[in-house]
Amino acid sequence: MLHPEQQYLNLLQEIINKGDRQVDAGHGKATYGVFGRQIRFNLSEGFPLLTTKRVYWNGVLHELYWFLSGQSNIRYLVQNGVHIWDDYPYRMYGELTKKARLARLNNSGRSGGRPEMTKEEFVAKIRDDEDFARKHGELPHIYGEMWRRWPAKNGRRIDQLAWAVEELRNDPGCHNAIVTSWNPEYLYGMARQEDVNHFPICHNMYQLNIKDEKVSLQLYQRSADIFLGVPFNIASYALLTHVVAKILGREAGEFVHTFGDTHIYEDHFDAAKEQLKRAPKTFPRMSIADAVKSLADFKPEHAILSGYEPHPTIKAEFTVAGLRSLDNRPSG
Repeated sequence: MLHPEQQYLNLLQEIINKGDRQVDAGHGKATYGVFGRQIRFNLSEGFPLLTTKRVYWNGVLHELYWFLSGQSNIRYLVQNGVHIWDDYPYRMYGELTKKARLARLNNSGRSGGRPEMTKEEFVAKIRDDEDFARKHGELPHIYGEMWRRWPAKNGRRIDQLAWAVEELRNDPGCHNAIVTSWNPEYLYGMARQEDVNHFPICHNMYQLNIKDEKVSLQLYQRSADIFLGVPFNIASYALLTHVVAKILGREAGEFVHTFGDTHIYEDHFDAAKEQLKRAPKTFPRMSIADAVKSLADFKPEHAILSGYEPHPTIKAEFTVAGLRSLDNRPSG
């Protein structure tokens, strides 16, 4: 029987062989991509944490908790040793610093304003200085906020995920348990300059559903970095499926991953070819502690991963993609 990880490897190979080369208008790097693909995992057969390279499980776990708890400040992640979101607020801090320095120079003929910092200094200050983190570590209008605190008219907030869970509890046959992070009011040229989300919303919508008494989840991801990002995204949403299933007192069914633009960066080719030489190993298992009865109950320690014995890590350079500048132009 075909190992379920082979779906991912086949898609990776297809993109290398047949992907269309394009150059990003923001960061200027070349990608090779295809459009409109889908892979699926039966979660009763194992937890899809890829084995042909080690996936950063601590990052998956804490980032999902960050989303589920409705947070949007990177301080929680930084304090837990997870640095996958550091680049975005650091780049924005750099823009603000430059803008303040130029304004002061124009007004008084002297430079000044915010101090320049290395990325390491910035991250350390986020970790150690609560006031600084509150001011410079916030990522407005991203997943945690949109899932749990969607900004609606009249100042109210909508908890989409809690609503979806209760909808499934009250009507297991419902077809409407959808959570979206895509709000045009904050995105790209559709947004007012003062409202724009400076950070990319890539995995933008998912639907929960019950079939054969099991909870399944389908994710639509508009933009997918197949080598670095997708293994992480697969594990994250598979874990989310398990958490919701536990809350509902059901088993996890399928995780279905539907892609829009699915691409590999040109400078990841060698790393990807190394991964393709490796044979998949047995998937690990996932269980959620019985203490989890609601979304509020879930904590990272409640996700129990066992039997993960992957091939070694394969490193590749991370590209800061999708960043919008203060004047709402592509800058990364």
